Amino acid sequence: MKLLITSDIHGSSKWCEELLECFAREKAERLVLLGDILYHGPRNPLPEGYAPAKVYEMLNPLADKIIAVRGNCDSEVDQMVLSFNISSDYAAISDGRVVITLSHGHRAVPPLKKGDVYITGHTHVPLNAVEEGGYLHLNPGSVALPKDEKNTRGYILYEDGVFLFKTLDGKIYDSAEI
Repeated sequence: MKLLITSDIHGSSKWCEELLECFAREKAERLVLLGDILYHGPRNPLPEGYAPAKVYEMLNPLADKIIAVRGNCDSEVDQMVLSFNISSDYAAISDGRVVITLSHGHRAVPPLKKGDVYITGHTHVPLNAVEEGGYLHLNPGSVALPKDEKNTRGYILYEDGVFLFKTLDGKIYDSAEI
């Protein structure tokens, strides 16, 4: 199973388009969206290329490949225009090796077991494999509005127990293995 995991598009058609180019280049089976897909939020600046209608027009054709969770900026109105479900606060994926629990990160941590992986967005700052209570916590940061010191726009690519943190130009800048 090959997953491309990202978060916090915040309605940027520019960064969504670049992200979808990465999805095609990586030949991932699933695109995992960790919330805050269309709206920029009242505390964030407008991201470059802010055009929520273009974002859902780009994502909807991929609905059968998308796994998404609801972010704090996602609303019922957003769900009305998206062809994939964003109404759940949590989702879980298992490849037989590990259970990966997905959340935007603005809700309480769900029950996790030792060895599980918990991937969130929300902070806009990449986080690599911090062990918390026996599980690993990862965060891809934000593709549209990064808030880390390196201004990292990227994603996590997961395959065969390896998580690669990659920039939108495909460069690996960190990794974790289970």
